[in-house]
Amino acid sequence: MAAEPAVWSGPAGPRWQAWRDRTSLLRTADVLAVLIAVSLPWSTTAPSIFVGLWLLAVTPTIDWRDYAHSLTGPAFTLPFAFLLLALVGTLWSDGAWADRLHAIKPVAKLVLIPPLLYHFRRSERGIWVCVAFLVSCALLAVFSWIVLLNPTWKITATASAGVPVKNYIDQSQEFTLCTFALALPALRFWRARQVGATIACLALILLFVANMVFVASARTALFCIVVLLGLFAWRHLSRRATLFLLAGAVAASALAWTASPYLRQRVTDISVEYQHGHEDISRASTAQRLTYWRKSALAFTEAPLLGHGTGSIKRQFERTAAGRSGLDAEIVSNPHNQTLNVAVQWGLVGVALLYAMWFAHLRLFTGDGLAAWTGLVVVAQNIASSLLNSHLFDFHEGWMYVLGVGVAGGMALRANAERHDDGAP
Repeated sequence: MAAEPAVWSGPAGPRWQAWRDRTSLLRTADVLAVLIAVSLPWSTTAPSIFVGLWLLAVTPTIDWRDYAHSLTGPAFTLPFAFLLLALVGTLWSDGAWADRLHAIKPVAKLVLIPPLLYHFRRSERGIWVCVAFLVSCALLAVFSWIVLLNPTWKITATASAGVPVKNYIDQSQEFTLCTFALALPALRFWRARQVGATIACLALILLFVANMVFVASARTALFCIVVLLGLFAWRHLSRRATLFLLAGAVAASALAWTASPYLRQRVTDISVEYQHGHEDISRASTAQRLTYWRKSALAFTEAPLLGHGTGSIKRQFERTAAGRSGLDAEIVSNPHNQTLNVAVQWGLVGVALLYAMWFAHLRLFTGDGLAAWTGLVVVAQNIASSLLNSHLFDFHEGWMYVLGVGVAGGMALRANAERHDDGAP
């Protein structure tokens, strides 16, 4: 019988086998992260399954001493601190235990950010995840137009036309993120006189923007567009270029307003919903938010330091709904504002932790590369949209934040390390 190759025997054999297995697991983890990104615009179940498989693949590859050292950084530590606060907050909550346990889930996903940062600081394939999400959203945008023309193609029974899956809020947030993630590559290709690449980026941007103008858009996304447009000008344009961008944005907005009855209705409905929301709850989105914010602010003032505990929001609305009618009688567990969501449950301690985490994640993206810009867009979009929603705790937007910060943040950390190795300041 022929002897086995030396690579499988002797002292070096186990080490080679371990290295090969680790390399295979790293590649598997990268592929699973791509699958999370591809499935996120289309499903809620599939990303959850792929996240579990990703954890199984990446855990054996972790150097725990190195990982523990990474946890000294606030971007790594604060998500765990947030989850710890949510767990401890169940002890003084006045909500039902079912509500307390349910309220832990939105916070728990944040602890995926540190392992994602750690993994994509090592991996060279983070760009695969970004491209996969972009391509998946582009296919969704095309399919959205098809569903607008033929609603029988809808995958789920959504509430508005032109939305194949999930809802128009999630869809708009995806398209807004892709639009501004593409803005920097488009600018750089233009400056490098790479006409074909510039046209490709602009075509994709037009695909996403046109969908929001003519098919389905959330007003929160329209607000985020204004914020991100200003951020892009501040980070990447000269004063003169900023003036050109402003003029172009005003002209494009006027054209969209003239050409799209749908967009005009979405904007003008704000006034209608505010004035008549108390009489017609079916058209009360603006009035609802104002009512939720008022009642949440009142609950916060009753327990300003530590709040009412994890999962207590529903209980606070139940108390204030007694003997009321209309919007004042509504009982919800989401005040549609991230700061108030946290403040009611964990008071000023929770709000300080929330803002510290956002700030720590913003600091990951102070560089000039594509990863830094993409991550900056992810965090800034979440902060802006969380003024009108609890998007950090919502499933879809929350996972966009976790995946975006984790992948782009890891890429940015890797780029910074390579610059320092090359002797750059």
